[in-house]
Amino acid sequence: MTRHRRLLRLVRDTGRYRSDTEATRVLTAVLTHLGSQLSGDERCDLAAVLPEQARAVLAAQLPLPAPVSAPAFVEAVAETLGTSLAAARWDASSVLVALAELAGPGLTARLLAHLPRGYALLFGRPDLTVAA
Repeated sequence: MTRHRRLLRLVRDTGRYRSDTEATRVLTAVLTHLGSQLSGDERCDLAAVLPEQARAVLAAQLPLPAPVSAPAFVEAVAETLGTSLAAARWDASSVLVALAELAGPGLTARLLAHLPRGYALLFGRPDLTVAA
């Protein structure tokens, strides 16, 4: 199985999408917005584990000066896909959980350290905070 096919299968299974076309549409939308959220080593390291088609989508995005909040990320995905916020949360999480599986725990932790609070849940991780 190719790396692209494996990623698409992960997204399709996680999101319970009916077709590869639907999974590809969601994957592309989420990667487009994720690409603008990441910079530096995390961006390069994530790109390195992605198959060529997904890497091209991620790399085509210019990083923002600072990542947006998780709710703003979900809103952007909803706008791109023309769906509700609830559907966009599902879509974003389906892709990000698949990416976390592909990236492994170390890189996923680094990605989450780079992103604002609230993304952990989208990656299927607990959103833990340190008690004061």
